[in-house]
Amino acid sequence: MPETMDNQPVAPLAAARPAPPAVQKEAADPLAEMGKRRRRLIWALIWGFTGVNLLMTLRFFFPRVLFEPKTIFSIGSPNDFVIGVDTKFQKDYRIWVVRNPSRIFIIYARCTHLGCIPDWKQSEQKFKCPCHGSGYDPEGVNFEGPAPRPMDRAQIALDATGQIIVDTGKLYVQDLKVGKDEFENPSAFLAV
Repeated sequence: MPETMDNQPVAPLAAARPAPPAVQKEAADPLAEMGKRRRRLIWALIWGFTGVNLLMTLRFFFPRVLFEPKTIFSIGSPNDFVIGVDTKFQKDYRIWVVRNPSRIFIIYARCTHLGCIPDWKQSEQKFKCPCHGSGYDPEGVNFEGPAPRPMDRAQIALDATGQIIVDTGKLYVQDLKVGKDEFENPSAFLAV
């Protein structure tokens, strides 16, 4: 033991002694663990970011495809339709079948203002566009709202078996402002 000038022995300080190895390890663990967790989090973020970008790149090479309905299809025989507007083909083909006492014709369900799909209001006996309020009578002729002209009509014909064949690829337009009236074309209606 070291001695002082008095030759008295001096006891060593307890704080100057190193702590046992087990105590040192416990004190260093929280910082080391936090560093490991931080590194894991950083690597998880890097791999997550890389993975998402890889998936987006792969998705680019497989674009979405719009599946349009067929443009030529059969809707049944003329006897299947009563006088008035039939809406059963609206969801599948975007058409309404209209029968009046002398004709059957097909209205293509697209507003002539901006292309929205109007609704048939049975209680009011009119087509009403939900986008901007255009109104059409049961024959598809505009009478209110911003629609500039009547809705288009699709080509209609009878096949050899007496079934009605509709072609929405060929639409007939009535625009009296420019002198165009295709509604009287023989392919725009069936006489009954």
